[in-house]
Amino acid sequence: MTAIKHVGIVGAGQMGRGIAEVCARAGLTVTLCDTTEDRARAGLAGIADSLLRAEKKGTLTPADRAHALAGIAVAGDISQLAGAGLVIEAAAEDEEAKTALFRQLDEVVTDPVAVLASNTSSIPIARLAAATRRPEAVVGLHFFNPVPLMPLVEVIPSLHTSKATELRVRAFAGEVLGKKTILAKDRAGFVVNSLLVPYLLAAVRMLGSGTATAEDIDTGMTAGCAHPMGPLRLADLIGLDTVAAIGEALYEEYREPLYAPPPLLRRMVESGLLGRKSGQGFFSYRAA
Repeated sequence: MTAIKHVGIVGAGQMGRGIAEVCARAGLTVTLCDTTEDRARAGLAGIADSLLRAEKKGTLTPADRAHALAGIAVAGDISQLAGAGLVIEAAAEDEEAKTALFRQLDEVVTDPVAVLASNTSSIPIARLAAATRRPEAVVGLHFFNPVPLMPLVEVIPSLHTSKATELRVRAFAGEVLGKKTILAKDRAGFVVNSLLVPYLLAAVRMLGSGTATAEDIDTGMTAGCAHPMGPLRLADLIGLDTVAAIGEALYEEYREPLYAPPPLLRRMVESGLLGRKSGQGFFSYRAA
């Protein structure tokens, strides 16, 4: 089994930055790519801040921080991922955009043993693999936010993914990155989001119906069920647009009402109230 030494990341947003950071901290060569080099450099700046926080907390030595940062290159053109042994797509949760990216990656990453992976939260892997000429090398590799802190990675093979690809990426996530891995069937939402998202949507419906305030709904689950974070703050952390997109994908797959994004969530997304990343969601994150 060929060792993966160079990882390409497509998307320098919150998830892409986190995946790039854990790969670099594991001693891998990383190329962080976005639509422009400036966007990729902004992602690198976010990684640098995260690494510095880890050093100040004592979880990373100054030498290890410097080594990880030196291992990350930035790119504004997907062609610069040609030499990667593994490319992880971490773009926005939009099936059309992701499919187009996989079509491009299939042209660029020509090494026959290279793996193309998606960090999608909900889109079936088979649909993305169908955009390539080697669906056996396409797999889901779903990390959780914040990636440096959350130990889980879902590994999702499609019906076409080879066993060799599945075993290779599971070993990569587990043995190289030190993550806990679980295997999920190629169904929208996989394991975690199939359970989590209906819970988050139920909290939004409860708020929309006036049953309780956002603060009381979250306190009910933290103080009453020992959850580390309430559902509405968690939705804000994930991003309300992402929660809505996952809900849409789940509803399209299963046609069950519990997966349908409620009107309140739709209106908030349409209004640009996306949670932490926009400064306002169910709670405010703007500086006073």
